[in-house]
Amino acid sequence: MKIIYRIFLTLGGLMVLVGGLAAVKGLQIGRMVAQGEAFVPPPEMVTAAKVGTYKWESVLKSVGSLEAVQGVVVSAELPGKVIRIGFEPGTEIPAGGLLAQQDVSAESADLRAAKSEVDIAEKEFKRYSRLYPERAVSRSDFDDKKARYEKARAQLDNINAGLAKKTIRAPFSGRLGIRQVNLGENLEPGHPIVSLQSLDPIYVNFLLPQQEMTNLKKGLQVRVTTDAPEGGTYQGTLSAINSEVDHASRNIRLQATLENPGKDLLPGMYVNVEVVLPARKPVLAIPVTAVQYAPYSDSVFVVEAGGKNETGQSRVVRRQFVQLGEQHGDFIVVHSGLNAGDTVVSTGVFKLRNGQSIIVDNSSAPKFQMEPRPDNA
Repeated sequence: MKIIYRIFLTLGGLMVLVGGLAAVKGLQIGRMVAQGEAFVPPPEMVTAAKVGTYKWESVLKSVGSLEAVQGVVVSAELPGKVIRIGFEPGTEIPAGGLLAQQDVSAESADLRAAKSEVDIAEKEFKRYSRLYPERAVSRSDFDDKKARYEKARAQLDNINAGLAKKTIRAPFSGRLGIRQVNLGENLEPGHPIVSLQSLDPIYVNFLLPQQEMTNLKKGLQVRVTTDAPEGGTYQGTLSAINSEVDHASRNIRLQATLENPGKDLLPGMYVNVEVVLPARKPVLAIPVTAVQYAPYSDSVFVVEAGGKNETGQSRVVRRQFVQLGEQHGDFIVVHSGLNAGDTVVSTGVFKLRNGQSIIVDNSSAPKFQMEPRPDNA
């Protein structure tokens, strides 16, 4: 009985000890939870900007490719051996400049014979022309001499045409490409010699949805930009609207003409195109850095008045989901979610949460611009 009594006494003591430890731990955890609930994170330092109202130009954006106003691969029309090449690849050439000369020794010999035949036929025709009114020669003889003379002239013209075709010249002024013939090479009709492209002005071809047809008319301003290292902005005008809509994509093809005095734009280049519409529309815009992008929805933090603290009136932020539009420089259009005059956090949004207190300090706020020009661009 004594042993059983001791066991119960020992178990009772352990239970009391465990219960005391649990009570102490519970009190400690309760205090930690209370401290966590009562903890207020320090306010975050941010910059803020007001939602502004702007009148932006309306533009239709697309991508396009450049095409020469005049461009052709000059080729041989007649067979013959190349005896002279009159150009350097990649250079400018005026209209009528010599590109290549084919061997014309046989045609030159035929030319002399044809000229002699024309001279003889012409003299006989003139003599018969004087005799025929006097009825000294018959009508058939006169017609025969006339036909012989005209045939000789036609043969001479044919030889001269062949000589001209074997003297291959630039049909218009422009920039030459890479040479595709060699000296002494025998050319067949259609053999390419060199690419010739007229670069100023130059066309840009692009597509826009058929829904924009009512906004399009010839003469609208067009801006083109390239992603080339030295690329800039080129101005032009809408010069042609296709007469049909593509049945597969429901897009309409457009063509603009650009001034290209420096000849930096080349046929085949990819470019970004903006068609500037005449009407300007009022929009609400905020700095791009104010937007917190997310897969479910984009949002901003709106600055609102908070409660009182030891420093006076505090400010807090409220997350607001927004619908965004096009971007111009450092600003982006807000279609819904904000009102003119609202204040949003412009930098530091990544470190905020809904309802957090903030301190607005715009002393180091960046300068947002419609057309930023970074020093290292």
